[in-house]
Amino acid sequence: MTVRPELSGLEGLAEGIRAFRDKLATVRATARSRDGLVTATTSGRGELLDLVIDPRVYRHPDSLGLAESVTDAVHRATEQAQREAFALARPFLPPDARRDDTDLDFDPALHQFDRLLGRG
Repeated sequence: MTVRPELSGLEGLAEGIRAFRDKLATVRATARSRDGLVTATTSGRGELLDLVIDPRVYRHPDSLGLAESVTDAVHRATEQAQREAFALARPFLPPDARRDDTDLDFDPALHQFDRLLGRG
């Protein structure tokens, strides 16, 4: 994702951010819980997209254990997806940006760019 030189600085930046947003929409991460009974898939924005529970959970019914496994799998998948999303956003972030305190929602900036470029 590079900024095209033929565009003005602001236009190029906005185009690059839109390309990032498009790539972010394709990010998927899948992880299993520590006990291997739950598999979760999340998006780059941390949304739960799929959850698979192994039928072996019915051998020893334990609702608290199942809840912990689901939470574990979702957290692992979300962590993985967020690492990938942060790597995609890196070109638009300051060198000292950290994943744990960076908001990757660039829509407010895009709206401001469009306003400054007379598009909205």
